[in-house]
Amino acid sequence: MNTHPNKSTDVTPGKGNSGGFYSDTVKEHFFHPHNFLEDEAGYAADGTGMVGSPACGDVMRVWIKVDKKSARIKECKWKTFGCASAIAATSMMSDMVIENGGLTLEKARAIRPQDIMTRLGGLPARKIHCSVLGDKALRSAINDYYRKSGQPEKVEVEHGRVIDKVLNITDHDIEEAVLEGADTLEKVQAKTKVGLGDPTCIPEVEQLIRFYREKYCENEKPSE
Repeated sequence: MNTHPNKSTDVTPGKGNSGGFYSDTVKEHFFHPHNFLEDEAGYAADGTGMVGSPACGDVMRVWIKVDKKSARIKECKWKTFGCASAIAATSMMSDMVIENGGLTLEKARAIRPQDIMTRLGGLPARKIHCSVLGDKALRSAINDYYRKSGQPEKVEVEHGRVIDKVLNITDHDIEEAVLEGADTLEKVQAKTKVGLGDPTCIPEVEQLIRFYREKYCENEKPSE
């Protein structure tokens, strides 16, 4: 995922936010996105999250760095394949979570699309769904941080069926891992830690990997 956000052509200069028009704030965050991550390979994040699928449209990835003592987000980076509204909403969200010394993890994952839209001055009705991507990816990154830092009890399951009941890992987490290219149990475990907390769930995990591979990658063979 290395597309610069300004490659989108969704914003038309001079348009506002009602009836399909964009505010000046939306245009500012689209044309000059804040906290966009150019080189993800060289970025050491404490938590990462992704929503969407390259096969289906918009994809959003978020990286966070956390101050361990205060549990505040000190950096929030992102990258997306998406429209101007998704880019602007995520750029604004990344500012919201790090301003004034950074939000605590609990306050950061309480951010909702309407909070982002208010700060942007609104979005066209047909584009409101785009503001959902960034906050979902942020909550996914926060969950990832809690799992990696040994705090699975703080993981919030928003949807999906819990597969690993110790680490609170859902079928949706496994689906996202497969969409990111994890096509074996070992690769899915490297991304999610599923089965490390509850080994009894591994047969179901393997079944889900096969299901999602057939759903999204039916013409590919598992990598070695």
